[in-house]
This record gives sequence, C-alpha cells and structure tokens, in this order.
Amino acid sequence: MQQLVFATNNLHKLEEVAAKIEGKIKLLSLDDIGCHDDIAETGATFRENASIKSNYIYNKYHVNCFGDDSGLQVDALNGEPGVYSARYAGKHGDHGANIDKVLAKLEGMDNRKARFVTVISLLWNGKEYFFEGTVEGTIRHERSGSQGFGYDPIFQPDGYAITFAEMTLNEKNSISHRARAVEKLVGFLDAV
Repeated sequence: MQQLVFATNNLHKLEEVAAKIEGKIKLLSLDDIGCHDDIAETGATFRENASIKSNYIYNKYHVNCFGDDSGLQVDALNGEPGVYSARYAGKHGDHGANIDKVLAKLEGMDNRKARFVTVISLLWNGKEYFFEGTVEGTIRHERSGSQGFGYDPIFQPDGYAITFAEMTLNEKNSISHRARAVEKLVGFLDAV
C-alpha cells in the first residue's frame, strides 16, 4: 500500500481525511514521520498556505505528501476570516473566541451567507497538484451542536436545518468542503 503524509497535526482533520481515504492509501501524520516543526502559514490565500505546507514536507523529508488550508469566508465580512480563520481572534486554535468575533461582527446584519473552502496541495513524485472543495451555507445567530471543530457550531450548510456541529462525522464527511477536496485527491490517486 502506498504511503502519503498529510502535513498536519490536527487530529480532527486527520480523522476526517482518513475516513474518506478508507484504507486505499496509508495516511501518515507529521508525528508519524517525526516532524514537530511549526510550519508558518505566511500565504495570502488558501492555495499559497497549502503549498507552503506540502513543499516544506516534501523538500525536508522527500516523501509524497499533501497539505491543506481551509477556512470560513463570510460575505458580509468581505470574505473574513478567510486565511486567518484559525487565528481570527488572535490566538491560534481558540475556536470559542473566533466564533464570538464572527458573531459580534455580524450582529444586526441580515446577510449571513458564508462558505467553507479547502484547498489541497499534493506533491506526488515531485509534481504539485491542487484540489479544491467548497460548501455554501449561512452563519447561525448562536451556537448549536457539539460535534466537529472550528466554526462548525455556527455554520449551517445549504439544504440542511442543522449545523456541521450537529452532524455525525459521516454526515459531515458526505458534504463538507474538506471531503469534496479529498474526493478529488482520491480520484487523482486512483488514476495514477
């Protein structure tokens, strides 16, 4: 079985991607290859940040790998938080503070249209490929649900009456931005 390194230590992301790959490829984390480096996300776009991660790992470890960058884009906030989604309120990974900031900025606004975006950069035998997934939805006025992570408790995907945080992993994985990007990645890998 071929091995592929996912340039992340985010256990939620690893779990979501592993569920989509379903044993077709052996998925390794940064921890699995002994990488504990903090890879700076200095790009201005999801694509640039995904590429920074995959190129860093490929150049240092010489293994097939992919990196992703994901985030929430809220129309009424001119696409914020965007590439700053994980650190929107200041501290990286403070999901509660990030949600509070989005809700505060949207206070009194009728347009709550938003989308989640994922871009994957795959480095396969030295060549880079990109895969993108999006899911449209709206931002709820308050949190609902306890599953998932990040902005999941306030994001309601179009066509559903519940948030990502109210869905099971399988339900979310059938429609999420990351799932859609990973499906394109898996389709590519099946063909090589």
